[in-house]
Amino acid sequence: MRVLRIFVIIGLILAGLFVAADRWAVGYAEDEMAAKVRLGQGQAGGTTVDIHGFPFLTQALGRELEQVDVRLTGVEAAGADGRKMRISQLDASFHGVKLDSDYTGGTATRVDGSALVSYDDLTKTSQNGATIAYGNAPGKVKVTATVEVLGRSITRSVVSTVTLGEDGRTVRVRADEVPGEGIPGVEGMIRKKTDFERRINGLPEGIKLSGLTSDAGGLHLSLDGRNVTLAG
Repeated sequence: MRVLRIFVIIGLILAGLFVAADRWAVGYAEDEMAAKVRLGQGQAGGTTVDIHGFPFLTQALGRELEQVDVRLTGVEAAGADGRKMRISQLDASFHGVKLDSDYTGGTATRVDGSALVSYDDLTKTSQNGATIAYGNAPGKVKVTATVEVLGRSITRSVVSTVTLGEDGRTVRVRADEVPGEGIPGVEGMIRKKTDFERRINGLPEGIKLSGLTSDAGGLHLSLDGRNVTLAG
């Protein structure tokens, strides 16, 4: 009985040491990945990584991770005409990550996630002096712009619908209706200021924007992808 008790104690100690070693290893791997991870051409201000699944060491030896969650903040993604489209926060979950033989990167069979673009950052990409704010309804924004009419500067706000382009990379803003609609020349003049679209480049190959809505916090984009490379 005493011998059995000793074996049990030794087993518990060894199990505890294994768990401790496994947690240290996953923490080290998360820190290393956070320092090196690159998502396409986008540059991030901050990165955190969370590797799921236990034990981590057996996953690493088998070179396949169950799930890796990556959070990027302050992402500078290339936009239209070389302008930067800043994404306040991007959360992506990489499922079934198969690591390269040298552990310098991997490929995820499936990716899902979300991204947040603030109205301040969307305003900076408008290129026409328009100001973007929440339109008090999901999928709506308020666009305020100044136009020149008969030598006078007139500032107007319109409620616009924000949608996602079929290419899965373009955000489109179009006014539901504008002052002077139907008057030759006036509608086009106002829409030139209020309507615009911005293509978000720099996301990894295989990831597209699959959905879009808006609330008081900004534009919320849904991400979707297959066979996506996770460099670093």
